[in-house]
Amino acid sequence: MDQHASPDRAARGMHRSRRERLDDELNLIMERGHIAVEELTEELGVSPATVRRDLDHLAGQQLVIRTRGGASAHSSAAALPLRYRASRHARAKEAIARTAAGLARPGSVVGLNGGTTTTTLAHELSARAEFVESEQQTVLVTNAVNIAQELAVRSHLQMVVTGGVVREQSFELVGSWAEQLLAQIRIDTLFLGVNAISAADGARTHNEAEASINARLVERAHRVVVIADSSKVLAHAFALICPIGRVDALVTDAGIDPEELAALRAAGVEVHLADAADEGEADGAADAAGAADESEGAR
Repeated sequence: MDQHASPDRAARGMHRSRRERLDDELNLIMERGHIAVEELTEELGVSPATVRRDLDHLAGQQLVIRTRGGASAHSSAAALPLRYRASRHARAKEAIARTAAGLARPGSVVGLNGGTTTTTLAHELSARAEFVESEQQTVLVTNAVNIAQELAVRSHLQMVVTGGVVREQSFELVGSWAEQLLAQIRIDTLFLGVNAISAADGARTHNEAEASINARLVERAHRVVVIADSSKVLAHAFALICPIGRVDALVTDAGIDPEELAALRAAGVEVHLADAADEGEADGAADAAGAADESEGAR
């Protein structure tokens, strides 16, 4: 096993669902830029035939570039459209959404920026009984057109869309029009999706236009809750949204680095660790597909 290999990943081998395996493979490719079939076979404890099928699947989803004997990352993973990133860390995102929903108050003003985790949270909020049954509508303020479109028909929610110019990669509205509206409103709780967060570098994203509008959302919010799976903790991103001192809480999963967890809490961030253990049934079909893959011999 090479110096990058994770013994924990290899030990799980056959017990990992297909969704989790694809997620691990994609992360490794993004981390290293290029990886060979033999490396993934050794690191993940699966057959070369399974790895080849996985790489073909990821290439078909435009997540990676298939090469002879392996796969390479696209020049910018951040530029992948939202729909292609939705399945990454899906189990953790669903658990994070459930935990984060408990931090929102029915009948209040809730802010959501764009991204796969905030979209998952939006669906969770729209279905929760306490929000459906609340005597007062919950106001959702968002700059994400996909969230607005999907939840506009929910009568117990009042949708407020910022306006602006749509970025096709994230479905977020950016620009001065959005900022003009935000100057006139207040948000009780903002749930902020990010590309990276750390105690040292604060909350960050890859695109400066998105960082600007997200910073305005932060300015208008009484409470800021970052929602991000643990792969985003200690990750790197180009543009600052806000320093860590402006983040009141973080909802993430148990995979967070222990030292960074301590650093975030020391910085005054209230950290909630979501439990994804009860998501197993949702992945039953994926587990079965993965097991079928593993049973086939190497090509």
